[in-house]
Amino acid sequence: MIRERFLNILVDSNVIEQSQKNQVLQIIEAEGLDLYSACSKLSGVSPSELLSIVADSLGVKAIKLDEIELDQSLVEVIPRNLAQKYKVIPIKKEGKTLEVALVDPTNIVIINELKFITSHDLKVFLISDVEFEKGFENLYENNQLDKIIDDISASEGSVEIVENEETVNLSDLEKQSESAPVVKLVNALIVDAIKKRASDVHFEPFEKYLRIRFRIDGILYEVMRVPLKLKNSVLSRIKIMAGLDISERRLPQDGRIKLLMGSKEIDFRVNTIPTVFGEKAVLRVLDKSNLHLDLKTLGFENFQLELFREAIKRPYGLVLVVGPTGSGKTTTLYSAIMELNQPSLNISTIEDPVEYQLPGINQLQTNEEIGLTFASALRAFMRQDPDIILVGEIRDLETAEISVKASLTGHLVLSTLHTNDSTSTITRLLNMGVEPFLVSTSLNLIIAQRLLRRVCANCAEPYEVHPEALLDLGFYESEINSVTPIKGRGCKNCSDTGYRGRVAIYEVLAVDDEIKDLILGGVTAVELRRHAKRKGLQTLRRSALNKVLEGVTSLEEVVRVTVKD
Repeated sequence: MIRERFLNILVDSNVIEQSQKNQVLQIIEAEGLDLYSACSKLSGVSPSELLSIVADSLGVKAIKLDEIELDQSLVEVIPRNLAQKYKVIPIKKEGKTLEVALVDPTNIVIINELKFITSHDLKVFLISDVEFEKGFENLYENNQLDKIIDDISASEGSVEIVENEETVNLSDLEKQSESAPVVKLVNALIVDAIKKRASDVHFEPFEKYLRIRFRIDGILYEVMRVPLKLKNSVLSRIKIMAGLDISERRLPQDGRIKLLMGSKEIDFRVNTIPTVFGEKAVLRVLDKSNLHLDLKTLGFENFQLELFREAIKRPYGLVLVVGPTGSGKTTTLYSAIMELNQPSLNISTIEDPVEYQLPGINQLQTNEEIGLTFASALRAFMRQDPDIILVGEIRDLETAEISVKASLTGHLVLSTLHTNDSTSTITRLLNMGVEPFLVSTSLNLIIAQRLLRRVCANCAEPYEVHPEALLDLGFYESEINSVTPIKGRGCKNCSDTGYRGRVAIYEVLAVDDEIKDLILGGVTAVELRRHAKRKGLQTLRRSALNKVLEGVTSLEEVVRVTVKD
């Protein structure tokens, strides 16, 4: 295996220790880094230097593609599918010699096949996976969407449609949405969204154009603007793929798309709503390969993880994970039940909707139109001999009371609430109408969480911040000299955002006897928080500052996501 072979080279070169090889592989898996960036984190040697060490050992030269002007004509010599399959980038052609950059220049099978296909002698260079992705995007994918739009505009107008929503001929619209250029455009957008790790794709109609935006690491970025004449055909194409009614444009609709990309199966949850300028569609990308259900890699600090594991391994009680929409609550709960999952336990979930199907878990999706609510499903589950129940969200008093009573009758109940922090969750339950004695006796643990963007490891660089500013953010005076803030300058690896991936931060409140007494005594949210902090509660802001100390995130992310207590 190429990774193992190159790791051994770095061990032999005394860059990393033999005992660190497993650590490198864990970093690659947890943070999505390439081999050289992962080794750099442990060794302190830059990725480019590590690449040069491997290249010297292999007897080839390492190159950086962003320092080379790639020849666009060479995409005819090495087609896109071949470049992607073999991780090869053509650089330059001189006579009968073709210069190529390979992630694995030791693979004789690949080199021989490339010689045969191109009918050229090869001069081989070494590049990293990160460099390959940059080169592939520059050479094969840059402006691909714009080219599709140009192709459509240059066609006979076969996809142009009448703009009056009421006079659109549905049969014509269906034909136009199935036309090759529109299919190609929508497919290209979906593929681009997956490659850029987008969690959501927004198709938004405005007066003069259709705006396409991707949500990447929690932030929306505009990708392109599609000409207005394509609006209806593009949106109809999405609705057809999702099995929705293209004739219904006045009411919201929900659907699902399942796609196979190579060996990877990806689901999209689709929602459409009517807006002033036409229908808006949002695709939620549900990529199972990006779902890592492991409590150890989510972002918990050791003492927080111990508290969480202790709470979920109790035979009964209520554990709540709170935070705004999109803060990773479902992933935390899924990770918990997958850790608990074993043949001797009956685990059931009630969700709206079921986002990921988990092996060995009984999952139910609510359907309010037929009366299948969280509360009614929870009542039914109580007659199904459950051990552990996951309730997707406590939305009302009825669901709250049934969840609490289930947790008091020998069941472990896991659920979520939309509150800002751990302590305000208690007052939220009381304000919903749950009796104080039920809240105090049922609650085991409350976790508040948020997601911070990780600074891109490929382009991270340190910078100086005035000590007063650090103190104002919440750092302790004893920490000031050890704080080295970093930010990403932006590169191809992170789409010039400076960030790649996210990490969770947590505020974990164990509901002990003192807190139970305070709940029964009618304590206010302010008093409860003051007491919890005196007892050592690590707040979300403090957890975020710890991620800065670890070199994971930036000060800007701390300010964007958390508030100072």
